[in-house]
Order: sequence, then C-alpha cells, then structure tokens
Amino acid sequence: MADGRVVERELTTGLATAVPELLTCARPVETAGEKLADAILDVLTRNEFARLAISGGSALDAASDARVRLADEWKRVVLTWVDERCVPVASADSNRGAAAASGLLSIDGGSETDPSSVVALFEDEEDPRTAIDRFDEAWQSKLGEGLDVVLLGMGPDGHVASLFPSLRPWPVGVPVAHVSKSPKPPADRITLTREALATASCIVLLAAGDGKRDAIKKLMSGDSALPACGLENMLVVTDQTLE
Repeated sequence: MADGRVVERELTTGLATAVPELLTCARPVETAGEKLADAILDVLTRNEFARLAISGGSALDAASDARVRLADEWKRVVLTWVDERCVPVASADSNRGAAAASGLLSIDGGSETDPSSVVALFEDEEDPRTAIDRFDEAWQSKLGEGLDVVLLGMGPDGHVASLFPSLRPWPVGVPVAHVSKSPKPPADRITLTREALATASCIVLLAAGDGKRDAIKKLMSGDSALPACGLENMLVVTDQTLE
C-alpha cells in the first residue's frame, strides 16, 4: 500500500473537483433508501455480491428502508459499517447492535435473511488495535479492498463516519483507523478513512433537518474542512433548501 504522503496527494488531486449531486425532497429518508437500494441492485446486475458500508444514527432508517426494497436480494450484500464505537454490541451506542435491532442482521448470524457476510468494525472485548488488524484482514479477504455502495449520515459540524473536522489531519494510507478522542462520546471509535470511502461507486449521504443546513452548504461549496468534501459519486439527500 502506498505511504501516507502518496495517498494524500492522490486524494487531493483526484477528488478536489468532485461536486456532489444535491437532491432536495420532502421525504429524505425514504428517498435515500430508494437510491441506496437502486445502487445496490445496479451492482448486483454485474457482481454476485454488493459490498455495502452503512452509518448508524438517523441514516439507519434509510438502510432499513433499502432492506425492505431489496427483499431477498439483501442476502447478496456484504455488510460493514463506516464507523463504530468501541462498545459491546449490546450497548445502546453500538451501530451494529442498532442495525440488528432494526432487522438488518442477526447478531448470531443464524437468520436465513441475513446478509451474505457481515464485517464488524469492533467485536466485544477487542482492543482497538486488535479490531483494526482483524478488519484489515477482512478488508482484503471479504471486501476485496473496496466498497461498492456507502450510506453516510452527517453531523451538524460536517463530520461523516468518525472523521471530525476538528480532528484534522485525517488518517491516510490505511482503510480503517482508531479515533481515541472523538468530540462526541463515546471517545473511542473505529472509522473507515476517506481512502476507504472513496473506493465506492455510489455514496448516498443523508442529511435531514435544519441543523444540517449549514454543513450541507459548506459541503456543496467545496469546503475542504469537511471530510466528505471531494468524494466522488456522492448524492446528498436532504429536506433543506440552500438558497
């Protein structure tokens, strides 16, 4: 893998001119779910499986909507997350636990409607280094060093995954990293990097609510302080008008 300086140069030159598509609608969660499902189905016309990374939080509702739309095709998804808190899966702070509670997977992997494969960012009782090493192996063996479709949420500060504007510079040269001082608790998190997110052929970013309006405006204007800035193939779905 290229060293950090080379990757940063590639990201800067390759992504700086990418401008997201903006879709303003009255029902952003349902629309994001529809677009997410469409993108997955498009991948499945060419490949046996679709590699999908999802967010937690409010974006999880869009993932659930897409799951319903996909029906049995959901079983052809290789599922992972864009970030995870370093907490047990039974914790209310676990993105994987929340996804299981929403019916996207079963924690024990025993359901006939489960995704084809699930790649957790954090397993119970792991330390962050162990989690990263395990994911690095899965990034190569199960995910083929890339993603097809990504679902992101965005905070009012413009963060996506656990890449916060206040924690620049963001990690480069690796697909996944440990964040030890997240400005939002819990402080310990595992996150995909911009480099990993940039491998996707479709990124759906759901940003609903008045609190996201300023962050959307910054993203659309190309503000490099935002980690999603410059990522290619990105659709921003919102209920906010920017005029």
